[in-house]
Amino acid sequence: MNSFVQANPIRCIGCRTCAIACVVAHEGKRIFEIDPDGYAFNPRLFMVKTANVSAPVQCRHCENAACKQACTAGAITIGNGMVQINTAKCIGRKNCVVTCPFGAVEIVETTETLPDGTAKKGANKCDLCSGVANSPSCVRVCPTDALKLVTQDGLADILTKKRTAAVTAAATK
Repeated sequence: MNSFVQANPIRCIGCRTCAIACVVAHEGKRIFEIDPDGYAFNPRLFMVKTANVSAPVQCRHCENAACKQACTAGAITIGNGMVQINTAKCIGRKNCVVTCPFGAVEIVETTETLPDGTAKKGANKCDLCSGVANSPSCVRVCPTDALKLVTQDGLADILTKKRTAAVTAAATK
């Protein structure tokens, strides 16, 4: 099973601390010291805010990922418990964006320049801060503990609790 970040919209206050932590994890702390136009502010999550609820939308690292199946460039793979994008292979065709059932993938400008002088565009989504210590960063910094990393063991615990609650409720009727 692949791990993923789950948001609790009741606890989320929409502060976007998770988005900043995501950018810092991928761009480095230097973002606070350089010109805002000197780096790409592309968080790998999307904050959804309405009048009643807010929560970040992130990749669920699906077992049979639709984005992987739709990627004709072979840039999306599944390994190390997550869905990964090889940005060097990505050609920005947007098939992954269209097929993701969660809206967790977007096309962003990369730091690479194409021969015609324009910026290369590629897919961007949560990678669980792969290669970053104390990851995922969004979970670590959330001030309201609205985010949690769901792992295979954690999911098994959730299922056990739900099943026990269902049996207990049925026994009391």
